[in-house]
Amino acid sequence: MKVVISGAGIAGLTLAGRLGALGHTVIVVEKAAGPRPEGYMIDFFGPGYDAAERMGLLPRFHELGYRFAEAGYHDEHGRRRAGLDFERFAKSLDGRMTSIMRPDVEHILRTALPAGVQLRFGAAVTHVDNRADGVSVRLSDGTDLDADLLVGADGIHSTVRGLVFGEESQYFRYLGFHTSAFVFEAPEIHRLVAGRFCLTDTVGRQVGCYGLRDGRVAAFTVHRTPDPTRPADPRAAVRAAYGTLGWIVPEVLDHCPPDLYYDQVAQIEMPRWSSGRVVLVGDACGAVSLLAGQGASLGMGGAFVLAENLTDLAGYERRWRPVVLDKQRVARSGARWFLPATELRLRARRVAMRLAKLPWVDRRIATSLVGKPTALVGD
Repeated sequence: MKVVISGAGIAGLTLAGRLGALGHTVIVVEKAAGPRPEGYMIDFFGPGYDAAERMGLLPRFHELGYRFAEAGYHDEHGRRRAGLDFERFAKSLDGRMTSIMRPDVEHILRTALPAGVQLRFGAAVTHVDNRADGVSVRLSDGTDLDADLLVGADGIHSTVRGLVFGEESQYFRYLGFHTSAFVFEAPEIHRLVAGRFCLTDTVGRQVGCYGLRDGRVAAFTVHRTPDPTRPADPRAAVRAAYGTLGWIVPEVLDHCPPDLYYDQVAQIEMPRWSSGRVVLVGDACGAVSLLAGQGASLGMGGAFVLAENLTDLAGYERRWRPVVLDKQRVARSGARWFLPATELRLRARRVAMRLAKLPWVDRRIATSLVGKPTALVGD
């Protein structure tokens, strides 16, 4: 088959690599001018880990990945109040986990693409003609492409979804948080957080930092807000939302760049993922949100399942939808613990983290995060 994939993110690149290896003709189009450097650290485990292993990419994931000792929560004076032992958590997953920057995941997938896969940056989808005998796609550079299938792998704000399935507002479920991520140079902060994932132990808002091997520091933020509107000036919004926090936060905010990653924390819920010769994958049809902690993993896993069910789109959705719905449900139910809204819940989370060190409890927590084993291929 000839397949056009819109989106050169994790899901799109995974699908392109798998389809190329299976002998299909693949063209990946991406509206960005080039690979996007912004992104955050992800704890990579679950179905995406399995897909990376099946594709022979796992050694590269571990080469570029990180093994942090813990995720430590610190008060406004820098005192450690609670923490999660990453090594213990990884052990409960039989070691099948690594932490890795999202741009590094895309780099691994992009450089592993088969020679025949075309990758075109600076080319956004502007029109789709979805017919019974095929699909025609017009790009922003004026190019027209004919294919057997168009795949929208273009993220939570999918252009393909908007053109074929309708306005985003029909499917967008805002979860009450905004998030951002950026990377900066600050030797003192790097020395402080090296080898650890350090977060503020705070109510309603949180800043986290971790040291990268090149000497830079990666930061991410998340805060509660009832307003889903993305601000016109994200940097100003970040500085306003976290400016009164203590510890290292003021210095972190001093390094906040104007071109940081910023978005709402939300999910995408759709009654169907395909229409004629168009199908969606990853966040475009089933974003689980930052709260689920497995967006990249599910993007890779879903793309792998789609590649194996390319001529049976209903089968792809039948196999993968229950996985996505389960992770979305878990994310919504766990939102109050992910970022406590009250001091009482903050204290309760500290107690829960202490209990996580007890025998068998850590494995139960890991199981609740990963879920039941997911078959990527099979009957």
